[in-house]
Amino acid sequence: MMSWHPQYRSSKFRHVYGKPASKEKCYDCIPITCSVHDNHFCAVNPHFIAVVTECAGGGAFLVIPIHQTGKLDPHYPRVCGHRGNVLDIKWSPFDDFVIASCSEDATVKIWDIPKHLLTRNITSARKELLGHARRVGLIEWHPTASNLLFSTGYDYKIMIWNLDTKEPVIQNPVKTISCHRDVILSMSFNTDGSLLATACRDRKIRLVDPRSGAVLQEASCKNHRVNKVLFLGNMKKLLSTGISRWNNRQIALWEQGDLSVPLVEEDLDGSSGLLFPFYDSDTHMLYVVSKGDGNIRYYEISAEKPYLNYLMEYRSHLPQKGIGIMPKRGLDVSACEIFRFYKLIPGKSLIEPVSMIVPRRSESYQEDIYPMTAGAQPALTAQEWLKGINKGPVLVSLRPGSEILNSLPQFPETEPSLRSTESNWYQDRTERMAMKEIQKQSGIQEKRGQKNVEERLQENRQMRLSNGFDLFECPPPKTENELLQMFYRQQEEIRRLRELVNQRDVQIKQLELEIKNIRMDSGRY
Repeated sequence: MMSWHPQYRSSKFRHVYGKPASKEKCYDCIPITCSVHDNHFCAVNPHFIAVVTECAGGGAFLVIPIHQTGKLDPHYPRVCGHRGNVLDIKWSPFDDFVIASCSEDATVKIWDIPKHLLTRNITSARKELLGHARRVGLIEWHPTASNLLFSTGYDYKIMIWNLDTKEPVIQNPVKTISCHRDVILSMSFNTDGSLLATACRDRKIRLVDPRSGAVLQEASCKNHRVNKVLFLGNMKKLLSTGISRWNNRQIALWEQGDLSVPLVEEDLDGSSGLLFPFYDSDTHMLYVVSKGDGNIRYYEISAEKPYLNYLMEYRSHLPQKGIGIMPKRGLDVSACEIFRFYKLIPGKSLIEPVSMIVPRRSESYQEDIYPMTAGAQPALTAQEWLKGINKGPVLVSLRPGSEILNSLPQFPETEPSLRSTESNWYQDRTERMAMKEIQKQSGIQEKRGQKNVEERLQENRQMRLSNGFDLFECPPPKTENELLQMFYRQQEEIRRLRELVNQRDVQIKQLELEIKNIRMDSGRY
């Protein structure tokens, strides 16, 4: 007799679902580029969304404040300094107001975006990188070192640029990697940026030491024509998307130490559009976005077989041409949002945000789905990395008020003067209550000796700490960042006190019911 074992997996992400934004929270009337280049064409950070646009003569892209949704003014200013079509744009991971772009004019440019709203076109770049002989198709920032940019073009070379210089025009990269024999289709770094994986048009995946340019591993699979490759965080695995021998769209999982044979190959469908992979190392979730249709498949990656665990598929009838993703520090943790896409829909000139949500009933911060994640602080300088030092990313907590997450935090819509007055009132009130409590407790403990008094004062000191915020010793905020941090901490404290009051109200009602029942019982006798 055969025994049946259902293959159920316990996972907190089994019920993750995609939630598209409402019409008023989309970006409308966006002239999305008509380029057929296989890139994202969109870059997002907590302050701005940048998108490559269609324009006559040269190349340009739009930079829109992230909260400026709705219809875009057709005369909205652009960033237009390239002489050819823009092929890729990437925000700096450590400065939300610096963006890099590359173009068919064989140049890479670094732009400073003003902190106020754009009023006119930006035509002069902060830096111009001249080194490629043919058009530049891909750029990538180093994940942990500041001012370090990688670019690759149709001259089959990868160039490493140190931007920590005063020259506005840089003609010589600090390193050129020339191990490829065809166009490079994709680049991906491991967590600390010590290894670089590339996918090439010659159907090979290469694992490269970016400092020396040496090829450490090489994969050549006849059954898998690779398009994109991606490091899976610290899992020591690579994931690639491509086409199978039978022209089906396919994903393959590889062991980092042995690229001879893939661990898993999975055919998805017979469509012809490219597959863009995205990996969230905090949740170990893999998202596969289809170009040319509206679907987003997502999986959970495990260290043991079967490695690739299918979760669900977000379906939409609106096909996407490109995609942008919001960094983790820009997500809405109060809504249990773990990932956010920005879909470029050229048929409707629309950018549609899609949030991936973990359904939870509680409104409090969910520690289990938000581990420490990479923040906006570099771990080392470009020179330190070039000298051979490796460091992982600087981690921060996503809990509101625990860390300053953005490179330049923005304030809520409340006026600063009102918020400052409200914060000071709340702090003074809390200090008075705490002082009364200490005096009361110390008066009781005087009868038991000075030693017990000191112990009680120490306990009260611990009680005064709320989310690491000392109500007595914290000086008044001097900068906007300090004020914002204090505001979030106090909001968290108010939320905690409200929960405590609600619990007390419930207890009071229960006691009142018990007293009423006792009186009714005593009246009967």
